[in-house]
Amino acid sequence: MNTLIEWLRPWEPSAPVFIACALAFALYAIGMMRGARPGFWAATSYFLGVGLIYVVTQTHYDYYSQYLFSAHRLQHLILHHLGPFLIALSMPTAVLAAAMPATLRGLPQGPMRPLFSGLGVIYRILQQPFIAGFLFVGLIYLWLTPAIHFNAMLSLDLYWFMNWTMAVDGLLFWWLIFERGNHGVTPRLTPGRRILVLALVMPPQIALGAYITFSRQDLFDIYDVCGRAFPISPMLDQQIGGLITWIPASMMSVVAAIIVLAFRLEKTHASQSRS
Repeated sequence: MNTLIEWLRPWEPSAPVFIACALAFALYAIGMMRGARPGFWAATSYFLGVGLIYVVTQTHYDYYSQYLFSAHRLQHLILHHLGPFLIALSMPTAVLAAAMPATLRGLPQGPMRPLFSGLGVIYRILQQPFIAGFLFVGLIYLWLTPAIHFNAMLSLDLYWFMNWTMAVDGLLFWWLIFERGNHGVTPRLTPGRRILVLALVMPPQIALGAYITFSRQDLFDIYDVCGRAFPISPMLDQQIGGLITWIPASMMSVVAAIIVLAFRLEKTHASQSRS
């Protein structure tokens, strides 16, 4: 029991991450208590996505992600892929909106309106398919550039900035892919364009993962400098991390494409049933 409690304690607590996860849990729960009915699978997907992000950042797992390259790659697989994937798949907008006071729903009025209007413009720019795909892949390459990775793992502030960028970008990307367009709102992308974006982000991830896996050079020697959490050879650690970057990350694009097609078929079937 004591071992479990110790493991659940954050290795390096981050108040912003804790507050963000706590608010995400609380707002969704309040929305359901106020009458929102997301359904069992949507709620499960949302809570699991937020929970996974919390586990890899605010438990003792974070220790392993800082002292083991393969654990670090699994952490980023969850922060950038699986966690945001599950959250976006649940499409929690209606539930979260139900938790908000009526005065905060919609575009704020008064002096805050220009700020939120500006944020809306930035959001629409980032959700352009080319930009969204480029950022999604580009951030992986950026933080896995050996020199940049070395500095990020040595600086606590840069380490958390790296994790935040991965999580936020993951949410933006998967939200674009799974956006439904309910309540008369048209999604930004057709199913075909979503699948095209998913197909285009796969090859660069495969190439990077394969390069790391088969490289004969120790690319990430920061883990030699600081020491590894387990007595594992540097090359084996790197190969496992490369495989994580390569296979599950790429396969999530395949899974997402299947889900997008399923949504399209469901919508087509519903339209035919009404006509």
